[in-house]
Amino acid sequence: MARRKRDYYTVLGVPRDASETDIKRAFRELARQHHPDVNPDGGERFREINEAYAALSDKEQRARYDRWGHPDDGPSGLAAVVDAAQDIINDVFRRRRERQKGKDVRYTLEVTFEEAVFGADKAISLPADASQPARAAREIHIVVPPGMKDGTVKTLRGEGEPGRGGAPSGDLHVLIRIAEHAQFQRDGQDIRSEQTVSFAQAALGAVIDVSTLDGPLKVRIPEGTQPGRVLRIRGKGIPQAAGKNAPRGDHLVTVQIEVPTELTPRQRELIEELARAFGEQHAISAPARKGLLDRVRSLLDE
Repeated sequence: MARRKRDYYTVLGVPRDASETDIKRAFRELARQHHPDVNPDGGERFREINEAYAALSDKEQRARYDRWGHPDDGPSGLAAVVDAAQDIINDVFRRRRERQKGKDVRYTLEVTFEEAVFGADKAISLPADASQPARAAREIHIVVPPGMKDGTVKTLRGEGEPGRGGAPSGDLHVLIRIAEHAQFQRDGQDIRSEQTVSFAQAALGAVIDVSTLDGPLKVRIPEGTQPGRVLRIRGKGIPQAAGKNAPRGDHLVTVQIEVPTELTPRQRELIEELARAFGEQHAISAPARKGLLDRVRSLLDE
């Protein structure tokens, strides 16, 4: 076992706060006493004195020595500190290799348009994983808050795959997908739909039933409504928060006017009369109408 080096200040016989002058004076006195020319048995002691003076006479080396001690391979000093630090680092990396956080799990959850609007509590089933014995099949409840948007990702911490070596489990990322609705489309906090009315209803005005998320509602069609006009039903859109009394957006109804494709003689007579009343004298009467095929035949017969 190697002999542990003595403290440099002890070797020179000076206190730790000794000045440069004190250190130089102590070195000279000890060097004269233990120089091999004067003391044949003082070789080892002379080497120790020179090593101590070399370290303490240099400001940087002295500061390093005061902080770390001897830069040797013994059980103390700078080398010991370095070795201890390396052991700690190695232990950290070893534990990291042994402890590994579980992998995240991704799941796509499809909800209806109504569930996304009003909120829902959905249960999803995660299957067991043969490669992860600790992960059995399980059921997890996902809360879909009112007004959820398509593409939203809900993260459930610690619901992913279990960790290794006592490390925490991964997370569960649930992607919310909203199924398309046959009648409604979302526009921010509003809902849009189309409503077809007859020419007479648009011209004369009417009260009709309009489908909303809250069921059919009576809506007045103003007299002279034009195609593409938007009627606003307030408070029947997307909730802005949870709760029955939470404010909601509006339901916007775009009016389309239905043009009949087949008319009875009487209906045609009435519309032609209306056209004449509007000054549209170019209206074609039923007997005079010819289809495209009839006109082609006429040209071929000429």
